[in-house]
Amino acid sequence: MTDNAPSEIPSPETVSLSGATLLAAGGFAAAFGAASCCALPVLLGSLGLGSAWLGSLALLAGPYRPLLLAAAVVCLVSGGGLLLWRRRGAISCAPGAACGRPVVTASITGVLSLGAVLTVLGFIFA
Repeated sequence: MTDNAPSEIPSPETVSLSGATLLAAGGFAAAFGAASCCALPVLLGSLGLGSAWLGSLALLAGPYRPLLLAAAVVCLVSGGGLLLWRRRGAISCAPGAACGRPVVTASITGVLSLGAVLTVLGFIFA
């Protein structure tokens, strides 16, 4: 016998939230790798923090910096677009309805912002 139970299909809000989260994390990781050579050691040194551990990461990521910067830009712009699309959908919700998780949205916005700063620093110091 086969089980013909319908599979649970995620809502578009859940899909856009998880997509925005993955794109934000990917963009942040790519921006971190691209900025690990020059921008992060300067930034951490100006804050009084040691940045010697970034040397090994810089050796690995250095040859791939243009690809990492391109991936960071694509992921961050796509993640921001999904987040904006999700927010526009939340505006049209009925008053008093729970249309999303503001803590998660704020966290994604923070990661996207930090990734954008690292990407710009990676372009400046590249």
